[in-house]
Amino acid sequence: MGSSQQAVSFLTNLARAAFGLGVGAAVLNSSLYTVDGGEKAVLFDRFRGVLDQTVGEGTHFLIPWLQKPFIFDIRTRPHQFSSVSGTKDLQMVNLTLRVLSRPDESRLPTIFQHLGLEYDEKVLPSIGNEVLKAVVAQFNADQLLTERPRVSALVRDSLVKRARDFNIILDDVAITHLSYGAEFSRAVEQKQVAQQEAERSKYVVMKAEQERRAAIIRAEGESEAAKLISDATAQAGMGLIELRKIEALKENAGTMARSPNVIYVPKGNQLLMAMNMPGAR
Repeated sequence: MGSSQQAVSFLTNLARAAFGLGVGAAVLNSSLYTVDGGEKAVLFDRFRGVLDQTVGEGTHFLIPWLQKPFIFDIRTRPHQFSSVSGTKDLQMVNLTLRVLSRPDESRLPTIFQHLGLEYDEKVLPSIGNEVLKAVVAQFNADQLLTERPRVSALVRDSLVKRARDFNIILDDVAITHLSYGAEFSRAVEQKQVAQQEAERSKYVVMKAEQERRAAIIRAEGESEAAKLISDATAQAGMGLIELRKIEALKENAGTMARSPNVIYVPKGNQLLMAMNMPGAR
């Protein structure tokens, strides 16, 4: 009987010890938390509120029930959002903006107090649309293409400054897509066609002007040549004209004499005489 009571007592003590160990392990586990690489923790205390000191990487202790950790990802993360904005000349433009953002590590407790863990999703789309609409409204629709580097710089500077108000750091800001509405696209196409037609008409006018000038110059040259001939004829009489005829005939005769395909045939009886001459055969 005594041994049975001892066994029961031993088992009871063992159960108590196991329970104590379990409770201790649970308390120890709830007293530890781990912060991974690229993260930082903000501690909330039930009596003191959000603590000003952030906690870095590693395993750390806290007071169970009294304190609770909130983990922030402090690495740079990409975000992309679109906006439909109106230009200075009242055209609608679709823009897509990509930003690389991260929280200001020194201001994590403030970010948690005012925005929570989802700070970027709450802030970036809102201020991104605000900045895009403000910048695009300063330009005409065609200027967004011709002055795109300036537009991008204005968007970047304005958005970086605006994000700073919420303790968010932007490492990069870029406009990745820009497109116009169907009406503006048709207007641009019609404008290009009109410009091409204007250039073609300009070329036709220039060509006609050149031809007109060439005709005037030819007419002036012919008039001057006729005047010179008339003056020369008046001074030298018809002999000048006869001399020019003789010179032209002489030049033609020389050309024919040098050509191997031309045969001179004597006229009239000279041909018969040439055939009857001894040695003609």
